[in-house]
Amino acid sequence: MEYTRLGSSGLKVSRLALGCMSFGTPTDMTPWTLSDERAAPFFQQALDLGINFWDTANVYGAGTSEEIVGRAIKKFTRRDAIVLATKVFFPMGEGPGSSGLSRRAVLDQVDASLARLDTDYIDLYQIHRFDPETPAEETMEALHDVVKSGKVRYIGASSMWAWQFAKLQYTAELHGWTKFVTMQDQYSLVQREEEREMFRLLADQGVGSLPWSPLAAGIVARPWGEKSTTRGQSAPSVDPLGRPLYLDSDKATVDAVERIAGERGVSMATVGMAWVLRNPVVTAPIVGATKPHHLADAAAALDLQLTDDEVTALEEHYVPREPTYFFP
Repeated sequence: MEYTRLGSSGLKVSRLALGCMSFGTPTDMTPWTLSDERAAPFFQQALDLGINFWDTANVYGAGTSEEIVGRAIKKFTRRDAIVLATKVFFPMGEGPGSSGLSRRAVLDQVDASLARLDTDYIDLYQIHRFDPETPAEETMEALHDVVKSGKVRYIGASSMWAWQFAKLQYTAELHGWTKFVTMQDQYSLVQREEEREMFRLLADQGVGSLPWSPLAAGIVARPWGEKSTTRGQSAPSVDPLGRPLYLDSDKATVDAVERIAGERGVSMATVGMAWVLRNPVVTAPIVGATKPHHLADAAAALDLQLTDDEVTALEEHYVPREPTYFFP
């Protein structure tokens, strides 16, 4: 495993992060999530591979993901050996402090996450989305206060327009408050819109990218049109606002991944992940695992150096599109 700084901070993390959205109490809506017993091998595998960066969110499994992660830390490792990340924004109930990024929501939800994770502190506390209904000053001061209280060590953000992220960062800088060190972006071979504005901003600000869905929910990890036997069978083709998650033109990109993987003797997932990792603004892609080869294929990408010709083949068929899964 390779290790790098979390953005421009002094904290070192593994170059891959274990994504814990896959862990939680299964429901009719998420039958693919793994409860404690089924999730256990993936926590152990992550440790065996040297992955010390674990990412979850309060909303995953309606809180049960955080509970599973907290128990796994106690069972398989030590709290001081793990860089633990979680998030706040989406509804966790119906009360006034159950959602959004108001001061009350941030203070209420950080305490709830600490209780579920059964820990005294969170290494990286991330706003899951931009909240247009709360003043930037209110959100950033609340985040600064939870850092100064010792409950949180660093803060990050996820999936928003570059101008929104710049506004929040500037607000923090203006008041001398804690600034974000990371941004979780949707970034893969078939969703590259972050390259236009956000990645340039991150590079300028010394903020690290933590790509989520780096394999586009498996689209670039298997031949075009093939679906996994679990989550892929019910995967949507559009986001909640109706924006397409992939285009017909993406077939040429996936075909290029398949060809290069065959020539190199590695999995398609390894090729797709190697492409994401080569971007200098990327700190650690988030790898969700429900099968043993998921983490192994991702780790193998650290040793795969793509040639210039291979990169050209992987990138040349990309067609611009709308970003997905955040607000217009």
